[in-house]
Amino acid sequence: MTNPSDCPCGSKNTYDTCCSKFHISDEIAPTAEALMRSRYSAFVKHEIEYLKQTLWPANQKHFDEMEYLVRAQNSIWVGLTINDKEDGNEDDKQGTVTFTAVSMFNGALTKPEEKSLFRKKNGRWYYVKPIG
Repeated sequence: MTNPSDCPCGSKNTYDTCCSKFHISDEIAPTAEALMRSRYSAFVKHEIEYLKQTLWPANQKHFDEMEYLVRAQNSIWVGLTINDKEDGNEDDKQGTVTFTAVSMFNGALTKPEEKSLFRKKNGRWYYVKPIG
């Protein structure tokens, strides 16, 4: 059974010592994987503004906050698995993270696997888009 204070990202740390610091302060995720994990946790915790802020700047104008909020609120978030990563470390400018985000949405279990592109700009990691 999962402890309610566990971080939804699956790190085995508490939410307060893991992804919360990215959601509620100016602290930034140091790697592409950390950003991926914090974005998943943002869905679970309904931190929609954080999802927008960590989206590649050119893509933010197309961000539909209501669509993301409805998806976040109407889902039961089951878990995140990081399947693979390439680059995306603190010294990199780009990286990919392949993950599976399991949730229940509209009564159906979804287990989409996605390979995502992340880029760093001005020292901050952003989610760019799914690839491959």
